Amino acid sequence: MDREQIRKELVVKFSRSGGPGGQHVNKVATKVIASLHLNTSEGLSSWEKNRLWEKLSNRISKEGFLTVHAEDSRSQAKNRDIAEKKLLSLLADTLKKPKPRRKTKPSRASKEKRLKKKKAHSEKKKDRKRPDLD
Repeated sequence: MDREQIRKELVVKFSRSGGPGGQHVNKVATKVIASLHLNTSEGLSSWEKNRLWEKLSNRISKEGFLTVHAEDSRSQAKNRDIAEKKLLSLLADTLKKPKPRRKTKPSRASKEKRLKKKKAHSEKKKDRKRPDLD
């Protein structure tokens, strides 16, 4: 993944942010919508593109854009930086290969502890029963 190339390919749009803020919110476009077209991106290899499509299919539009929104700050420049960081970290986290799981066996002590706990629970339940009158 070539971060600099991806930064160049970002499509950034601005719109009015929601929420409280009075007149400032109504007249300033501080919300940032950053999109990356996955199919035409030169910063990603074909393997990376396939993995992104597989893992983030619910976040990718029909046209092939992966979109991130940022409206945390009142500043458009800060929101642009936030959106860029969000998108890059999303890509990095998705492209990380998960560690293969190694099978492990429970230790002897853990088996004994489990059986002891099981026996105690059984005794507790047995003590709640009505005694036999025989």
